[in-house]
Amino acid sequence: MLSKIRLELARDHDHPEGSNAIGYEFAAPLDANGKIDAAAWHKRRDNCRVVRFRPGEADDIGHLIRKPGGTWAFHYDIESDEEDDESGYRFGDHAFRPGEYVSIREEENLRTFRVVRVQPVV
Repeated sequence: MLSKIRLELARDHDHPEGSNAIGYEFAAPLDANGKIDAAAWHKRRDNCRVVRFRPGEADDIGHLIRKPGGTWAFHYDIESDEEDDESGYRFGDHAFRPGEYVSIREEENLRTFRVVRVQPVV
C-alpha cells in the first residue's frame, strides 16, 4: 500500500516559524516502521509521484527515485535538464511519521522539513 506524505518547511533563518506554503507531497510505500520499503517501491515506482510546491510558482511534478547506492531523490518531469534531482538526506533511515523531521538537498542547500501528514492512498 502507498502512503501520501506531506512535508512542510521547518523553521530556518528565512522562515523562523517554518512555512506550510513550501514543501512536498509524495507517495511512497512505507513498512511497519514508517520507512520507505524499497522492494515495494520497485513494484510501484510509477505510482510514487512527488509534487514540490512554493508560493508564486507553478508546482513541479515528478517521481520518487532510487539512485545507485540506495539513496532516494525526487526527479522532476521537466523538458530540460536544468534542474537536478533533489536528494533526500538519509531518507532510507528515516521514519515518515507526523512530527518527524527530514532533510532535502535543494541545489546547494540542505533544508529541513517536518512531516505533517501521512495517510494511506486509497
